[in-house]
Amino acid sequence: MTYQESVWDDSPSLKSYTLSNFRDLPQIQNISEEKQFEMEVVGNVLPFKANNYVVEQLIDWNNIPTDPMYVLTFPQKGMLKPEHYSKMENTLKNTSDKKEIATVANEIRLQLNPHPAGQMELNVPTLKDGTKLYGMQHKYKETCLFFPSQSQTCHAYCSFCFRWPQFVGMDEMKFAMQEGEQLVQYVSEHPEITDVLFTGGDPMIMKAKMFSKYVDALIESKLPNLKTIRIGTKALSYWPYKFLTDSDSQEMLDVFKKITDSGLHLAFMAHFNHLNELSTDAVQSAIKQVRKTGAQIRTQSPILTHINDDAEMWAKMWTKQVQLGCIPYYMFVVRDTGAQHYFGVPLVRAYEIFSQAYSTVSGLGRTVRGPSMSATPGKVQIVGTTEFNGEKLLVLRFLQGRNPNWVKEPFFAKYDENAIWLDDLKPAFGDKFFFEDELDAIKASKSS
Repeated sequence: MTYQESVWDDSPSLKSYTLSNFRDLPQIQNISEEKQFEMEVVGNVLPFKANNYVVEQLIDWNNIPTDPMYVLTFPQKGMLKPEHYSKMENTLKNTSDKKEIATVANEIRLQLNPHPAGQMELNVPTLKDGTKLYGMQHKYKETCLFFPSQSQTCHAYCSFCFRWPQFVGMDEMKFAMQEGEQLVQYVSEHPEITDVLFTGGDPMIMKAKMFSKYVDALIESKLPNLKTIRIGTKALSYWPYKFLTDSDSQEMLDVFKKITDSGLHLAFMAHFNHLNELSTDAVQSAIKQVRKTGAQIRTQSPILTHINDDAEMWAKMWTKQVQLGCIPYYMFVVRDTGAQHYFGVPLVRAYEIFSQAYSTVSGLGRTVRGPSMSATPGKVQIVGTTEFNGEKLLVLRFLQGRNPNWVKEPFFAKYDENAIWLDDLKPAFGDKFFFEDELDAIKASKSS
C-alpha cells in the first residue's frame, strides 16, 4: 500500500494498521528494525491494531518510546515475560509457517490467565430451560453483560486489554452472542436485573442498524425491571468520527435518543486512559453529540505503569472530563491477565496516586471510585492504610460482591508494598478473609 496521511477536516475514513501493514507507516520506518521485530514478536501473541486517528492525532512521535498513546497501542517487548518472548522470537526466526506460529502463540496465551476472575466458570448464566448463554455474563445481581457477536473487535486495541482473548482467533476463548431474544428472555427471567451492559470488543464498532436490533428487542419487550442500558466503549477516544461523520453517525445517535425517549437511562461507559485522548476537537465534538441524546457519559480506566501512573495527570483528566460534561467513575487496577506484569502498579502506590489526585479536584470530580480490583469475589477497593497493635495494614472493602451483603464491609490485609492484586495479599487477622468460605461454596455450587 501507499501511505497517505488522512484528511481530518472532511469525513475521514478509518484505516487500520495490524501486523500485516504496520511497517508501511513512515513513523514506524523511523524506528530501528530491531524494535520493529520486537513489535512483531509481541503482536503474534497479544492482539495489535492501531488506526490512522491514533497514529496521526494522538501519538507524539517525537516522544518515542515513552509517549503514553504509543505504549497504549503499539506492542512493547516487556509486554511478554522473557521466557514467552524468547519462545516466540525463536519461532519467528525459525519458521514462516502460520500454523506453527499460531500453535506456539496459543501455548503462550493459555499461560496468561485468559479468563480471570472466574469469568468462564462462575459468570456464564443459564436460562430456566437449561440453555447456557456463552455470550453473556452475570456476576452482580443488578447487572448482566451482553457480548454481541458483531462487536468482537475495536477501532484499535489497548495493549493492556483484559479482554484480549476476544481478538486472537481462539474461538473457544470468546464470549459472543447473536440472539437478542435470549437476552430479553434472560432479563425477563431475572427480575433483579436492572442494567444491561453491551460490551465486547466494542459495541460501537457495530453499524447502527445492527445495534438498533438489539436495542429494539429490549425496548419493545417493556421489561419492568430494566432501567438502564450501558455501553462499554473506547470509540470516543479511538474513533470519535463514529458519532460525527461516519455514514451512520446520525443513525447511531438516533438509536441513543430512542433509548432515552423510551424512559430507559443510557449510560455511556467511556474508556479514557490518558488526558491526551481528550485533546482533539473531534473527541470534544463527539462528546457533545452523544450528550445531546440524553445519554450520560461516565469515564473509567485502569491505572497503568508506562501510561498514566501519575497523580497530576489523573487530576487534570478528571477535571477535563467534568468540564466536558462527563462523570469520572472508576480508577481500576490492571487485571491479573495478559501483560499485567508490565502494566501493573503496586496497590499501595495506586492508592497513593489516587488519593493525591482525588484531593486536588473539585467535588464534581470526586464521583470517581478506586483503586478498584475486579477480582473473583467482586470489585474490591483499596480504602487506605492504618495501624493496629503497631502493625501497618491495608484497609479494603467491596464496591460490588458476588454476595451483595459483602458490599461496604471493611476488611484488612497485611501491608505489602509489592502486592499488585488481591491474591497477593494476606489476611491481617486469621488465615482467611471473611468472604473466602462463602466464595468457595459458590465455586463448588457452580462446578457441581
